[in-house]
Amino acid sequence: MAKFKVTISDSETGKSSSVEVDGNRALPLLSRRIGENIDGTIVGLSKHKLLITGGSDKDGFPMRSDVHGGVKSKSLLGRGVGQQSREQGERKRKMIRGDTITDEIVQINMKILEKPQKTKMDKEEKQEKKTAKAKPEEKTEP
Repeated sequence: MAKFKVTISDSETGKSSSVEVDGNRALPLLSRRIGENIDGTIVGLSKHKLLITGGSDKDGFPMRSDVHGGVKSKSLLGRGVGQQSREQGERKRKMIRGDTITDEIVQINMKILEKPQKTKMDKEEKQEKKTAKAKPEEKTEP
């Protein structure tokens, strides 16, 4: 069975959270690719839309969007994911993973694209709940 550690980042607040996904909840993530939009219910965020931005495999090799499939390969990299150039024009041959999520992927990075919109009704309901908690109920005796 597949087991993933999903890191979800929120660009509005600048915070990220981590969620463990395994078993039947992880099956919809298999064979997805970097750049695909998915529903947030897979990771426990209902009514959210998420974008897959990357990840890494069991050996720590990063996923790269320009390598197609779930293969591990050595590629000549100039810059980008998996390569940090020290000099201009420097290129190195590095081991990287393809853009498709397989059972060998351990960690998946995602970012939130859409959040559920808050309506006035939601805000009013929350305020009513707060006021109900603040006031203790009085007991009436018959």
